[in-house]
Parts: sequence; C-alpha cells; structure tokens
Amino acid sequence: MEKKSKRNRIIVGVVIFCLLYILFAFRPMSTELHLVPDWTESINTLTYDVDPSLTSELIPFRLGQNIGYFTEDGKIYTRIPYAFKAAISESYYATFGADSEECDFFTPRGEKAGTIRKAGFPFFSGDRIYDFLPGGSSFVSCAQDGSVRWTYESYAPIIAFDSSDGGTVAGLADGTVVSFTEDGREDQKFAPGGSDIPVILGVGISEDGQTVACVSGQNQQRFVIATKSDSMHSKIIFHEYLPKDMNSQVLVEFNKSSTAVYYNYNGGLGIVDLKRLKSSHVKLDGQIVQIEESDFNGMLCVLSKKDGSYTVTLIEPSDHPAAQFSFTADCAFIQVKGNALYVGRDSKISRMTMQRK
Repeated sequence: MEKKSKRNRIIVGVVIFCLLYILFAFRPMSTELHLVPDWTESINTLTYDVDPSLTSELIPFRLGQNIGYFTEDGKIYTRIPYAFKAAISESYYATFGADSEECDFFTPRGEKAGTIRKAGFPFFSGDRIYDFLPGGSSFVSCAQDGSVRWTYESYAPIIAFDSSDGGTVAGLADGTVVSFTEDGREDQKFAPGGSDIPVILGVGISEDGQTVACVSGQNQQRFVIATKSDSMHSKIIFHEYLPKDMNSQVLVEFNKSSTAVYYNYNGGLGIVDLKRLKSSHVKLDGQIVQIEESDFNGMLCVLSKKDGSYTVTLIEPSDHPAAQFSFTADCAFIQVKGNALYVGRDSKISRMTMQRK
C-alpha cells in the first residue's frame, strides 16, 4: 500500500513538473522578418518632375564620384559628379577641389545656401556645418550661411569626429578626447589611457551632449564611455578591453534616445546598454561602414565591408541578427526611413520594405 501511494506521489509530481515546464517554456511564435523588394533605379536616370517643395522627402546618396538626392518612390532628383571631394547630408551638399580657398554649399533643391570662406574640407552633419582646416589639427564650426561661429586649434591631428544636437566631440592622435558645447565651449577633455600607444580611432557623442564614447589606443585597445562631471571633469562609467586591435578609424555612434552606443571592433559590432552599463557583441566580418537606426521595430541596420564584398545586417533590439545579405560592389551605402531600407550599389539604388510575417 505504501509503495502504491509513493508511486502515485511520483506520478503526480511528474505531471506537475511537466505542466510547469510547459507553462514557463511556452513562448508565442515570433514572426519572421521579410525584406520585400519595391524598386531599383539607376542614378543616371534623372527625374525632373519632383515637386521642389518636398525637400524633407529627399534622401542623400554617395556612390563612387557621385552625390545626390532621391525620393522615397525611386525618383533620382539630383546627381552631382565630382572630381576630388564632396560632402553631403540631408540638409546640404558641396563639392570642392584640393586647393579651394572657399566653398559654396547648396540645399538639396540646388539652391545656394552659403559660402565657407576658408580653405579646408567641409563636413555636414544634418544641418550642422564644419570645415576641417589644412594640416588636420583644427576645425571651425560654421553658421547656416557659412560664416565662422567658433574655431578649435590643436597641435595633434584630429583622427575621429562626431556631432549631435547636444555638442561636438573630437578624438586626437595623442590620445585626447575633447568635447564642445553648441557654442564652442570645451566641456570635457580627458585621455582614456590604458594602452601602450595613445590614439583615438573613433568617437561619438550622445544627442544631449552629456556622454561621449571612444575606441582608444593600440596594444590593449579598449572602448570607453565617459559622462560630464563638473568643470570639465569627466567620469568614466564603462570600459572594456577589446580582443584584437583595429589599426584604422572606426565608427562609434549613440542611438537617437541616448540609451545605447554602438562601436566597431576587430570582429564585429559592440553594443552597450547605457541604462544597465552592460555590453553585448554581434559577430561581423570586415569594417563597419555605416550604422543606421530604423523606426521599424527598433531595427538596427549595419553595412560592413570586407575586401570587395559588402554585407547588410539587420539587428533586433535584443541584439539578435534578424536578416543578412551580401553583394559585391565597388561602393555602397544604406539609408533607412520608416520601414524602408534603401541600399545603394555602384550606380543603382534599391528600396526594400521591412515586414513581419
């Protein structure tokens, strides 16, 4: 009788265990990400019937020695060939030569917006305008007409640079990181150290300008995040040594909400959650060329290059690669808008719609 009672208890226990396992292990089946092709257009096919008032819908591109703008429905609005250098953003574009003493820049519609009356290399970040002066150790911040707002001069070459609505940051060859307020006041200056050879290969600044991040050094290369403290003092809140050195410039970018920062290391993409100060890593081959944050399900779109091959990787907020495809090209770019992914390859641009099914 006792054996039968014991056996019944075991059976009941097994049944309860199975029910609990099914209950806690159950997950709703996740939908899969699909990329639906919409159109492909050659940048040599110019369309002149685009409403000129729709400047907000013009998307910039750079392919080889061509820059320009296109619309969401695949009309190539502008293609500007250039011989030496060019700069382009959603707000402005410019082409310039090696010996240019000044540079005119234009809106996406082709209207002249202003003139930078200094020799150097213009750079546009959204509607922010900069000019990197000859010698590589100085730059100016320009007003919307191209006039000088403020100037930064250093003895060490500027290796890395980034800007946001909240400020500007530069990484120098001597291992120093300097950040600036919107009006040009230095508000952070520090040397991360921790490596045998001090050099800053990549920097990023958050949208509010409070936090900066960098890839620093050679031999014991590491990734460092610092926040403003007081009176130009910086507080390092996160760092990690990287498994293998990079010896070229790398991307460091904060997301739009300043809750995460992404960086390229030798082997893939690093992601740091700024709320938990925890890092995760996505394995990717080659050099990361672009990181674009999509409004569609928080998807992160990454373009990387290895030899003559480009790879587009779509990463979910859980740091899980949801889709990936590769192609061979001499040049490429990606852009995102809503649930659309735009991919440029040599002389063609394609649009794909991201869908969950």
